[in-house]
Amino acid sequence: MTEVDYYELLEVERGADATTIKSAYRKLAMKYHPDKNGGCKENEAKFKAVSEAYDCLKDPQKRAAYDRFGHAAFQNGGGGGAHDFAGFSDIFESVFGEFMGGGRGGRAQARRGADLRYDMEITLEEAFHGKSAEITIDVTATCDSCHGSGARPGTHAHTCSTCAGHGKVRAQQGFFVVERACPVCSGSGHVIDDPCRDCRGDGRVERTRTLSVNIPAGVDEGTRVRMSGEGEAGPRGAPPGDLYIFLHVKRHAIFEREGTTLFARAPISFTTAALGGTLAIPGLDGRTHELKIPVGIQSGKQLRQRGAGMPVLQGRGHGDLVIQIDVETPTRLSTRQRELLEMFRETETGEECPEAQGFFARLKNAFAGD
Repeated sequence: MTEVDYYELLEVERGADATTIKSAYRKLAMKYHPDKNGGCKENEAKFKAVSEAYDCLKDPQKRAAYDRFGHAAFQNGGGGGAHDFAGFSDIFESVFGEFMGGGRGGRAQARRGADLRYDMEITLEEAFHGKSAEITIDVTATCDSCHGSGARPGTHAHTCSTCAGHGKVRAQQGFFVVERACPVCSGSGHVIDDPCRDCRGDGRVERTRTLSVNIPAGVDEGTRVRMSGEGEAGPRGAPPGDLYIFLHVKRHAIFEREGTTLFARAPISFTTAALGGTLAIPGLDGRTHELKIPVGIQSGKQLRQRGAGMPVLQGRGHGDLVIQIDVETPTRLSTRQRELLEMFRETETGEECPEAQGFFARLKNAFAGD
């Protein structure tokens, strides 16, 4: 028996995309459907053949196996991995469908539109205060001409006679009853005889939309902002998906963030470190925060200002501002500065500095041992 190429059956090129294959199948299925041909055996055979071809080519795994091995991929166990998996998937859906919100008794449920993702970059200041922004996205929206029905204005879709509006059909496979999406209505439960010219029966069209987005104060890297119902429209009037905005915070020139805590490094002179003083730090809140520097502070010491950090997202209060002190040693001294430092060094004795006294004693003993 001669086996006809699946692509030839559907009248498409071998490189055709999924949308083209689906469209070609729907056209042929409507043409050869038994309900429209008065029981013609020849047309019924053609209907089964194009349905078999579409069942293979709509599945990426089956299609890949068919492109490589042809019909032999599904004979004598060849390529059985993908084929068997699809069968058991249908069996699982048939057995457990009622617990998953499906079941044979109800009508086909419209598929919800896909969720969309949008990546937005903001500054640390904008993350601190929050912001309002406008974004532009390309999205699949409900067709205005047919209001999402897919049927030409003035006409209506009718219930699929093959599945009686359930969107699924059953077939006997050995001991199992397998439930699959209806090949005529593609699982929608309805058939459109006269599709809308603007959306070609899909009920959706591509559009560019501008949306206003409110970014709350306190967001962090990777925070998601959900905009309900702003994703892609569902097919033929089904509910739309959601839009998720993923936030990315730019690196700040001064501050680093860890949760609600802000970190910064502040250089001070060694005289300020020795004598103490105050340090003025401009915060992201627009205020200047003064931190007291204790006498004799060492490099690497951290000072904390309570409540001067990032706001708590969707909460109350703020984190802390932590400043790490870096004591700087001057590399260029004026004559007067050098003289004063020399005078200071002359005042340093072992009695005044026990740590230094112990160090020099150990150094002297080490050389004496040699």
